[in-house]
Amino acid sequence: MHVLVKGAGVAGLTVARELHARGAEVTIFDPHQNFAHAASWLAGGMLAPWCERESADEAVLTRGLDAADRWEAILPGSVVRNGTLVVASTRDHSELKRFASRTTGYEWVEEDDIAALEPMLAGRFRHGLFFPREGHLDPRQALRGLKEQLSANGVTFTDTDPSEDDFSDIVDCTGAARIGQERDLRGVRGEMLYLHTDEVTLTRPVRLLHPRFPVYIVPRGNGFFMIGATMIETDADGPITARSLMELLNTAYALHPAFADAAVVETGAGIRPSLPDNLPRVVREGKAVVFNGLYRHGFLLAPTMAAEAADLVFSK
Repeated sequence: MHVLVKGAGVAGLTVARELHARGAEVTIFDPHQNFAHAASWLAGGMLAPWCERESADEAVLTRGLDAADRWEAILPGSVVRNGTLVVASTRDHSELKRFASRTTGYEWVEEDDIAALEPMLAGRFRHGLFFPREGHLDPRQALRGLKEQLSANGVTFTDTDPSEDDFSDIVDCTGAARIGQERDLRGVRGEMLYLHTDEVTLTRPVRLLHPRFPVYIVPRGNGFFMIGATMIETDADGPITARSLMELLNTAYALHPAFADAAVVETGAGIRPSLPDNLPRVVREGKAVVFNGLYRHGFLLAPTMAAEAADLVFSK
């Protein structure tokens, strides 16, 4: 069995690994030479099924429960299991209660608990939610590591579009590129930025709730922090907007004033492929299996959905 996987984002790479592990010969086609075009390059990398359940279907929780274990098996040492901290200003305490009412897997924490978890936040927040079983990874390291692993194991990468006739099966993981081709697929724009500062230290993702603009801040190590991410119902590409940049920076400052002196080292915007129910879908279309619609759950759900895609390929 020789399978062509189209797309080298997190969906394509995890599918390729699953297929190769089951004995298939795999070729990955992507016209781009690097990952910078992919929505997964801009991802937060939070393996946070309980936090995501606050605004997502139960299926996101059940499919994402073992995401940290799956990623650790794929790339040993890639997952940081320090949990997730969710906080809000005193005036937005109702947002914390609303968040808590929509999910499980958390512990209520008070000011002293927050200071113990994140000393930099001591005295800044009176109440919070701690999700101890969640984790996170660095998406860029994960993408690079997975590509290196696949290449070392004999998976072929090409930027030249091969003939589909040369393959027994095809798995299409081209994501937002199929907008306009795949029924009901739409784009949801996400914007993010990277800051660098030696004045702030965090050991886990922190979500700052706000009724208008909730934001997450993910530590990347060595003083780097990823701040994201907007959810705008559009497939319009292009640089980050001034409004989003100001909102993200204001939220970082609200978490800790030292972020005001941080260097803005990168900004970015990407289009997340999304379906009407915001759940990913794996379906067969003739010779091809189409895996799409990861929305904002790429790294959380990709390993599980990749297994489902491989099941379809091998079930002919």
